[in-house]
Amino acid sequence: MPLFIVAVPIGHPDDITLRAIKTLQKVDFVVCEEAKVGRRLLKQLDIEKPLYLLNEHDEEESSDEIIQLLHKNQSGAYFSDAGTPLFADPGTYLVNHCHQFGIQVIPVPGASSLTAALSVAGVNTRQFYYAGFLPRVPAERRNAIRKLRHFECPVIIYDTPYRLRALLDDIKTELSAKTKTVLALSLTQAGERILTGTLADIIVDVNANYSKREFVLIIEPSSPHKPARQMQKKTRRKNTGKYN
Repeated sequence: MPLFIVAVPIGHPDDITLRAIKTLQKVDFVVCEEAKVGRRLLKQLDIEKPLYLLNEHDEEESSDEIIQLLHKNQSGAYFSDAGTPLFADPGTYLVNHCHQFGIQVIPVPGASSLTAALSVAGVNTRQFYYAGFLPRVPAERRNAIRKLRHFECPVIIYDTPYRLRALLDDIKTELSAKTKTVLALSLTQAGERILTGTLADIIVDVNANYSKREFVLIIEPSSPHKPARQMQKKTRRKNTGKYN
């Protein structure tokens, strides 16, 4: 039986899709990261299903148990704490092994903080680099940030709310206070804010008002590719055979 990878809201509960609800209703069991979060979502949807946990601490062991259930002709659905699974979430081991054992994996798309942030950032999204979570150790994090200066496209960074200030300060140190930045805070929630401007300006705003918020950070390249110039309409100069 298949395993469904189900996107759930990133904040606003109304962002759950009809297909996600129907999928959670019809499967034999569900898998989530944290029991409290999983039970709360199922209760909101008035759904009762056997609940299994899969997190970074026991991903391989839990995945093996889930695959055994799928082999017993049971269908399952996996959702992360928020948004679309497997973006900085556990689950890759499970999906890989489902493919290896010939178990069908079906995406049920929906909310994503990555695409939500990009859609309101006002940056060129033809190309972007998803950096995800940078290292927790300050020295390692600063080293990772130094490598980002070479990208000529927007870079998307995640981190936990309590490391927001440290992350911004490290980027300012390793890149520039003038770095153009978009900071999407508390997406889809009541306190949602989209801050744009230089890194220096955003640091001032964060320190004054938004020190601990869930966020997606987008930094623009220091030397982005210049967009192709549009073809200018040719006009004939008077008394000449030339065009400009």
